[in-house]
Amino acid sequence: MSRQRVGQRASKLFGVTLREPPAETDTASHALLVRAGYVRQLAAGIFSYLPLAWRSLRKIEQILREEMDGIGGQEMSMPVVHPAEPWQASGRWYEIDDAMARFQDRRGRDMLLAMTHEEVVALHSASELRSYRQLPNLVYQMQTKFRDEPRARGGLIRVREFIMKDSYSLDRDREGLEKQYQAHYDAYTRIGRRTRLPLTAVRSDVGMMGGRAAHEFMYVTPIGEDTLALCDECGYSANRDVAAFAPAAGSGPGQDNSGLLPELVHTPQAATIADVAAMLGVERKDTAKIVFFVGSKAAADPGSRAGVQESGEAGEVRSAAEEKLIAVVVRGDMEVNQVQVQYAAGTADLRPARDEEIRAAGLVPGFASPIGVTEGAATVVVDETVVASGGLVAGANKVDYHFRHVRCGRDYEPDVVSQVAAVYEGAPCMTCAGPLRLVRGVEVGNIFQLGTKYCESMEARYTDEHGAEQPIWMGSYGIGVGRLLACIAEEHRDDHGLVLPAPVAPFHVSLLGLGRGDEARAAAVAVYEEFKEKRIEVLFDDRWELSAGVRFNDSDLRGLPLRVVIGERSLKAGGAELKRRSGGEAQTVPLDELAEVVRDLLESC
Repeated sequence: MSRQRVGQRASKLFGVTLREPPAETDTASHALLVRAGYVRQLAAGIFSYLPLAWRSLRKIEQILREEMDGIGGQEMSMPVVHPAEPWQASGRWYEIDDAMARFQDRRGRDMLLAMTHEEVVALHSASELRSYRQLPNLVYQMQTKFRDEPRARGGLIRVREFIMKDSYSLDRDREGLEKQYQAHYDAYTRIGRRTRLPLTAVRSDVGMMGGRAAHEFMYVTPIGEDTLALCDECGYSANRDVAAFAPAAGSGPGQDNSGLLPELVHTPQAATIADVAAMLGVERKDTAKIVFFVGSKAAADPGSRAGVQESGEAGEVRSAAEEKLIAVVVRGDMEVNQVQVQYAAGTADLRPARDEEIRAAGLVPGFASPIGVTEGAATVVVDETVVASGGLVAGANKVDYHFRHVRCGRDYEPDVVSQVAAVYEGAPCMTCAGPLRLVRGVEVGNIFQLGTKYCESMEARYTDEHGAEQPIWMGSYGIGVGRLLACIAEEHRDDHGLVLPAPVAPFHVSLLGLGRGDEARAAAVAVYEEFKEKRIEVLFDDRWELSAGVRFNDSDLRGLPLRVVIGERSLKAGGAELKRRSGGEAQTVPLDELAEVVRDLLESC
């Protein structure tokens, strides 16, 4: 880190430690980064990085930069303020909700704060890339982004303003895109290893990015907002939104009722699956659950994420879509996977239906049934397990009544049959039939195969060797720099503070000068100067007026890899006391050997 100062005196450090975290901190990493003087919150989801955090972020950025350069990347910088036109051309101006910060400049022109830069890269590619000889290409940046999250949480885990490493691959065809996608997959794996953060790559939903395929690089932790499905037997991994599973053996109905016709039964005040199952003496898997959503009709085929809205005055976004009611039928012991419903029904978005919208379709909330749904009143989406389950208990579309022995395909016809039930703990893996394990995780990075979507909208084309124009194929790859630091802090900590690994720690050595004697002070200052001369990054706690206990506590809290203590006691013992922050016994090292021993020890920190 030759571009950063090697040494810093604690007496002049901008950023004080706190004995207790502010009340609004909701994760251990958030509390420790605030207490250790790394970050300060300016507003909800908006943080200032004080010098300690900024040094760590610069080190993380350098690791990212080296990995991007290693796979052929060229660093550039693009604006954080964009005109609306490129985003309107791609459709995302209309697709994205209030998370996009829109505004007008003094001339009344629609503008936005960038959430990402696919449109801008495609726009620049249209002018800068003209021949197949210029492809493949890869550009990246470290840039501020803004996303107006409705619920910022976890300190740097989920923020509104953040720094992202975003890179964009540009290729002739799908084969080239897949090669650069794999190169990023491998680079992200190395980034996790270099920053000492265990990352798990999982298949994921393409979301607002669109495209053909996507992976997320997850830090598995109980504080995560995402649910992941992992198979320990074959290595299958996916975000729960896209996780598939095989039918479980023996998961059919508890009794053979496939030949029985629907039977109307009185179920007073039994409006929940648990109530109905208990009243009729059946298992929950012998019931059918119906869940209602309202979706905006997609402009393209089912599964498309195409836009369905148009711009209003002053950048306001209003819906211009035809909305439709969607009735989703899953087995009573399962939950609905809303993302898969969206794809199956071919909608651009989904929201829970209101009772009045269900009644308007001639259905009864709480007792609704797929039987007798008027054509066009709702799109009926049925999970595969329901089709395979034979006769089930289902609503009768009449208050306080249900039907027994309802069969899909005989008693009602679905519009779509698909796996729309959410994966569950122990579900059979689609690949090897082993049990899936559900865990929580934080998304640190993501990679997307975008295809030609953005380049087509910006007319970014190249001329091939035959003189024909072809669209450029794009991939998009991001890592949140601040979120990466927060996850490292969550992973590397103990009851006393942070325990940061050397590659990302703001300084490598916490040097404490103790005692009031001139000899000890002179020795501590001499070591500080030597460390600086030998490019050993050191934070020198020269606050002689404070007690040793306070300074030891601050050293532990900041979490630097090594602690060196010089005082009358250590000098009498033969030199300086050297100890790893991660634990182990302290050792006494002669002062004339200290720099060399510290440098060797840092190799393993």
